[in-house]
Amino acid sequence: MKPYVLIQDLVGTRQELPADSILSQTALKNDDIRVVMFHFAPGQELSEHTAAKPALLYFISGEADLTLGQDDHHAGPGTFVHMEPHLPHSILAKSAVIMLLILLEKAP
Repeated sequence: MKPYVLIQDLVGTRQELPADSILSQTALKNDDIRVVMFHFAPGQELSEHTAAKPALLYFISGEADLTLGQDDHHAGPGTFVHMEPHLPHSILAKSAVIMLLILLEKAP
C-alpha cells in the first residue's frame, strides 16, 4: 500500500448530476480525514446543520449563498472556509456548484 492517495482529476471523476438534486461522492476516507465532493444543481440547498468535528469547505466552481453562524456570505470559485465543530451553517446554490467538504476525524 502506498503512503499517499493521488487523484489526477478529482472533478473529472464526478457522476452526472440529475436536475434538482445534490450529489455527494466520497473521494477519501480513513481514520484521519474524510473528503466528500458535493455537486449542487442550481437552487438546491443544504439547510442549516452542524458537524461534530472541524470541517473545511472549498468551492471549486459555481456561486452559492453561505451562512456561517449568523453571518451570510457569497461563495464562489476559490472560497475556502474553516469551521469549528458545532457551527451552524447552510448552503444555497445560486448556480451549479462543486464543493469539497473535508472533515477532520481527529481534532488537531
